[in-house]
Amino acid sequence: MTSSTKTLRVLVVDDHELTRCTLKLALSLQSCIGFVEVATNGKEAISQVQKYEPDVVVMDLHMPVMDGWTASSAIKDQYPHIKIVAYSAADGGKAQAISNGASIDAFCDKGACTRSLLDAIKNVA
Repeated sequence: MTSSTKTLRVLVVDDHELTRCTLKLALSLQSCIGFVEVATNGKEAISQVQKYEPDVVVMDLHMPVMDGWTASSAIKDQYPHIKIVAYSAADGGKAQAISNGASIDAFCDKGACTRSLLDAIKNVA
């Protein structure tokens, strides 16, 4: 990675603590990612986006308080340049997420390996 290459700012949004912590650790170890923040639900995600303006949001779709569909639409309305990767075990993948109203740029199944998620993040960024 050259000094002119920008490191990414990533927000991980998931209601499961182990998933959040594991993703934060795994992503923060990547040379292309310089910042990882976390949120526990969609409402908190919107607040964190306003505070940190990440390049990419990794968004679980099924969460309490505010789900990922609602949060992704709200984020895209205010910050259309921020990329959103839905990270979910939802049936139907990206097509189903979009048909349910998610404003996302990519989809990664929770059953996939970490490399798949990292590739999705890099591809949208």
